[in-house]
Amino acid sequence: MTIKLGFVIAEFNRDLTFQMEMLGEEHAKFLGAEVVEKILVPGVYDMPLAIKKLCQRDDIDAVVTMGIVIEGATQHDEIVVQHAARKITDLSLEYNKPVTLGIAGPGMTRMEAHQRVDYAKRGVEAAVKLVQRL
Repeated sequence: MTIKLGFVIAEFNRDLTFQMEMLGEEHAKFLGAEVVEKILVPGVYDMPLAIKKLCQRDDIDAVVTMGIVIEGATQHDEIVVQHAARKITDLSLEYNKPVTLGIAGPGMTRMEAHQRVDYAKRGVEAAVKLVQRL
């Protein structure tokens, strides 16, 4: 059985999230999984509705989120990631499907973000492992 994945990708910091998307897709193929749908959303905070839409689909076994949240002058980055992560967990439990956190941040600089695009691979790996094990 081929594991079917959905990706929800933030457009904010798209130069970095595009790299995440490519790494995630490549790693999915390496693991024998298939990416059947990708939804681009404006930012990490906007992910929950797209995640819900993918979780409702019978042809998707797990959802992988991909985003970069860079530290700003206020604590906005912390609020964004905290609320998004909580809702991602809630949706995973509500739909009984893995929804993995391939989001880097908060509290990092743009330079640190460049070094963390591999979080996408971690998200894909976690999704595949959870589908196999559950």
